[in-house]
Amino acid sequence: QVQLVESGGGLVQAGDSLRLSCAASGRTFSSYAMGWFRQAPGKEREFVTAIDWSGGDTYYADSVEGRFTISRDNAKNTVYLQMNSLKPEDTAVYYCAADRDFTDPTKKYDYWGQGTQVTVSS
Repeated sequence: QVQLVESGGGLVQAGDSLRLSCAASGRTFSSYAMGWFRQAPGKEREFVTAIDWSGGDTYYADSVEGRFTISRDNAKNTVYLQMNSLKPEDTAVYYCAADRDFTDPTKKYDYWGQGTQVTVSS
């Protein structure tokens, strides 16, 4: 089992950058694929990006491709989400998630963090 804690959210202006972190507990972090999702008010949770166990394979939603970058540091049990050129439509609660399986990185995750709010003003 793994516990996830997100941090780094906040209020920024359009065009700014922000980096989210997700710290994982346990000694098997490198055994988990990691993902980031977000949920805006009144909308369903949506996939943002995912990374495999070693960091060698990544997936991005079309809406963030080229602006967001996912990375991980297995020595620090942490996954990051670098968000550049932020837009008001990026406003949401951002969640990190973990799963041992990378078969369906856009949907299936067993473990979730509590979320961190990102607000982008125009």
